[in-house]
Amino acid sequence: MLQSNKGFFLLELLLSLSALLMLSLYLLPILMEIRHQSMKLEIENTSRKIMYEELQAKLIDSQTFKNYTIIRNKVEYKIIWNETESLGQKEVCVNVEKNAFLPESKVCGVLE
Repeated sequence: MLQSNKGFFLLELLLSLSALLMLSLYLLPILMEIRHQSMKLEIENTSRKIMYEELQAKLIDSQTFKNYTIIRNKVEYKIIWNETESLGQKEVCVNVEKNAFLPESKVCGVLE
């Protein structure tokens, strides 16, 4: 006759916990890298949107070109206007400086 078992043996418990630990040690760096890449992609997309909005605003309403800072989603985007060397065109760059939590990003476009 089979004897009834009222739980796991200590060895089974240790084996299952060690397998779970090994999986977490393998997957944790991968998940951190995926999070970092998605944050970088989100910042680049937002920088590109800000750049296009700025270029469209200057095409419609050509006011003075000034440098300023926008904060969106707790990220500081610096908008910098430069004079290009060819034909005296204006160029806008959107920068995000690198810190402990954010990657560096720079997107530029020319006002035509």
